[in-house]
Amino acid sequence: PKTMAQKNKTISNPVNGQTITFLQTAADTQGQLLEMHAVYTAGSTEPPLHYHPTQAEDFVFETGEMHVKLNGQTRVCKAGETLHIPAATPHAMWNAGPEPASINWKVRPALDMEQFFEQVTGMAADGKIGPSGKPPFLQTALLANRFSNVFRMAKPVFPVQKVVFTLLSPIAYLAGYKSFYKKYSN
Repeated sequence: PKTMAQKNKTISNPVNGQTITFLQTAADTQGQLLEMHAVYTAGSTEPPLHYHPTQAEDFVFETGEMHVKLNGQTRVCKAGETLHIPAATPHAMWNAGPEPASINWKVRPALDMEQFFEQVTGMAADGKIGPSGKPPFLQTALLANRFSNVFRMAKPVFPVQKVVFTLLSPIAYLAGYKSFYKKYSN
């Protein structure tokens, strides 16, 4: 059985400087919405370009400024601005500014996005993610397969990722990695 994130739970990623508080979870909204409050430390690094195959995201920038790479261009979003990212649109967001930034962040539908965040953040807090912000490659293979419904890297194309990560999965399990760590989703 899946464990569910709880309303008002806060998780912090010491590697990328992101703190997320769940305001409304999949359980609260019958799966329609995941709403979060996120704070990014100043000078965070650019994450990999990624997309969410069937989920749209809406952001309200509350404080500070966030850099957003979208449609091949990078723009700076400042307090008071909003941004809509349609499903299946490659993007990346980070705080390259001099002060912390906070946003209200809505993901529709919720699916299991909250579990994805819990897993990655838990690994980062346990020192299982390096300074690049990415888990070891074999761990990435398992996460990418488990959460491909909510998170995909922009490159290589998804069919290539699926084949490579599926082939690597047995090796990753033999190496002691898991696709889901229950302790991070309590």
